[in-house]
Amino acid sequence: QVQLVESGGGLVQAGGSLRLSCAASGRTFSTYVGAWFRQAPGKERQFVAAITRSAGTIRYADSVKGRFTISRDNAKNTVYLQMNSLKPEDTAVYYCAADDSIARVTSPSNYDYWGQGTQVTVSS
Repeated sequence: QVQLVESGGGLVQAGGSLRLSCAASGRTFSTYVGAWFRQAPGKERQFVAAITRSAGTIRYADSVKGRFTISRDNAKNTVYLQMNSLKPEDTAVYYCAADDSIARVTSPSNYDYWGQGTQVTVSS
């Protein structure tokens, strides 16, 4: 079992920055893929970014490339999402996810473990 807790969400103006953290407990998180998804009201959960165990592979959604950066600190069992140049369309609940499978890291169905979510609101 892996337990995930997100933090760092909030309200920010367009063009601003936020840093989300996902703290993991339970089994050795360093062996898991870590990912971020987001879900806006009335929309499906959307892939944002993923990072493999040793950060050897990193993937981003096209909509966040060049603005968001995913990273991890395995010593702290934590995955981060640095979000810069935020836009109103980035407004959503952001979820951290983890799994030991790397089959389809951009798909929500790849992940067995999820955090409770943290709200990010970007005002125009």
